[in-house]
Amino acid sequence: MRLGIYGYGNLGRGVECAVRQNPDMELTGIFTRRNPESVKSLTGIPVYPADKIREYRDKIDILIICGGSATDLPVISPELARDFNIIDSFDTHAHIPEHFERVNAAALENNHIALISAGWDPGMFSLNRLYASAILPDGKDYTFWGRGVSQGHSDAIRRIDGVLDARQYTVPVPDALEAVQSGETPELSTRQKHTRECYVVIKDGADQAEIERKIKTMPDYFADYDTTVYFISMEELREKHAGLPHGGTVLRSGATGLNRENRHIISYNLKLDSNPEFTGSVLAAFARALRRMYQRGVTGCKTVFDIAPADLSPLSPEELRAHML
Repeated sequence: MRLGIYGYGNLGRGVECAVRQNPDMELTGIFTRRNPESVKSLTGIPVYPADKIREYRDKIDILIICGGSATDLPVISPELARDFNIIDSFDTHAHIPEHFERVNAAALENNHIALISAGWDPGMFSLNRLYASAILPDGKDYTFWGRGVSQGHSDAIRRIDGVLDARQYTVPVPDALEAVQSGETPELSTRQKHTRECYVVIKDGADQAEIERKIKTMPDYFADYDTTVYFISMEELREKHAGLPHGGTVLRSGATGLNRENRHIISYNLKLDSNPEFTGSVLAAFARALRRMYQRGVTGCKTVFDIAPADLSPLSPEELRAHML
């Protein structure tokens, strides 16, 4: 299976590493909007200019788009879905339906297949919410993220004028998490479940107060949370915030029995040393599934809910039944 990477930041490098662990995959090339001569891949894969991407239509089975959800993917994914089978990790939950519609229309124009919002949330967490709610219909879902660095939120801060670099940590509210884990089913607002910590490096002379205001009032990212902004030096950012850890927990607390007398908790937990490397690994697995579906004649946009689990695995159906079932 021939893959291409469009966009070569943290996530692009994560995908590059993931492909090395999958013998049925190979990278045709990496495509960047930067000067390709200034970009060196981790594994020696050739780097090409992004504006040459359409010259490689016949050499790429699945194009993995590694851009930010704030401004990149809403434009790039529909554009490239007209010419390639694509997969992205669009993670602005509130706008997934409209992103799906745009990508679906573009993919169907030339009978391509696309998968959006593949990662760990949305993605793996989405699947676990679906499974748990189907199994325990009388219950409540809870999702807690972190403590960890959100790539999308960090990228959104970096898009603000005057910002040089930033890391955003999503932090669960301990009391809320403990209450759900103990079997309670509280009604929790967005603000009651998480706080956000932002560590920001700004340009000399930039308006610190205005940057803080723009962060705290940013819709879909920070406006609904108690957000703390710390302005630090580039040296401190590199020393204390160089890593990209993340993780979280999906829980469903539910009841069964004639009188709801028995309580159950379903929990799915991730603890990640590298958010982009794990997300890259998810994208690689779903790229395999997407390729198989396309070979069966499936077109249009899909989500993780449309993917059969067996299509994700390199193992044959016989091997899966013998060793995984």
